[in-house]
Amino acid sequence: MHIDPAQHSNMDNYKLLTNLIVPRPIAWISSLSSDGIVNLAPYSFFNAIGSDPLYVMFSVGKNDAGEPKDTAKNVHANGEFVVNLVTEELFNAMNISAADFPATISELEIANLHTAPSEKIKVPRVAEAKASMECRLFSEQQLGANTLIIGEVVMFHVHDDLIDERLHINNFAPIGRMGSPSVYCHTTDRFDIARLSYEQWQQDHS
Repeated sequence: MHIDPAQHSNMDNYKLLTNLIVPRPIAWISSLSSDGIVNLAPYSFFNAIGSDPLYVMFSVGKNDAGEPKDTAKNVHANGEFVVNLVTEELFNAMNISAADFPATISELEIANLHTAPSEKIKVPRVAEAKASMECRLFSEQQLGANTLIIGEVVMFHVHDDLIDERLHINNFAPIGRMGSPSVYCHTTDRFDIARLSYEQWQQDHS
């Protein structure tokens, strides 16, 4: 089947895109309002995009009223945010935080979560998260109805049980987003195969 997005609605195109590009990691973004309220919301248009410097990106859509969401407003205003990673025991709390709460209500309180202080920025992280990344805003760009936010990672927080002395991460299994409207996946079923070099390929085919 050939599908021309120009011939379909934005919602149909969204469903195609988000159900084909899977699994996607979930950025559970904590941000801070000018009134000192900690906002927490999940975004699956998210990934790492650079290692020198350390850049991550996520994309924020509009709210139902067609206005920027609280996360985008907060990051634009103070230039800071934290990416918290969602492991299985935090799924229900993450799902609660996805609701469209008023800006005057902190999703952390509703989800019975707690804040932990960051080291280099004012925005707190989620204390219950096994891994978090403090970020400073590098750039933002309007992409139609979405705001692309790129941040530089300035501090990692990783649970002691997940990391060894060589900074290898072990037994870390965040959930992934599989598609709209509400399909997710576990990341515990894995396989490890070494990458093939060109020289090895030549030997195998000589």
